[in-house]
Amino acid sequence: MQTDIKISSQTLDIQACIELVMLPESGGIDVFIGTVRNATKGKTVLKLEFEAYEKMAITEMKKIAAQAFEKWPVQKLLIHHRTGILGVGEAPVIIAVSAAHRNAAFEACRYVIDTLKQTVPIWKKEFFEDGEVWVAAHP
Repeated sequence: MQTDIKISSQTLDIQACIELVMLPESGGIDVFIGTVRNATKGKTVLKLEFEAYEKMAITEMKKIAAQAFEKWPVQKLLIHHRTGILGVGEAPVIIAVSAAHRNAAFEACRYVIDTLKQTVPIWKKEFFEDGEVWVAAHP
């Protein structure tokens, strides 16, 4: 099981993430890049702030990766999540999965991001023109 799991306050490097999962035997790589959008529920978003219970978040991410390896014949899997303040257009999360065939990469990647959103203890504060609110980053 080849994984790269990280929580960081540094800008996520999309190209480096892709390169980390590339293998000569991989026929497909699926990448999900979550970005900060400029509006939520009709309100203009100025920025987001992400916080994580890091030890538990890493443990949960490893568990999700192990489940993906059990369910699909994936070769490498990467989960990187950022903490701190991010502006519109910045990436708080990158999931990258390589497999011999595209179907496994697609399905595993979707499973990882969907499960991460449900189980990993990461929260975000949304900053709007008229105030701010803490919400589960991954409800």
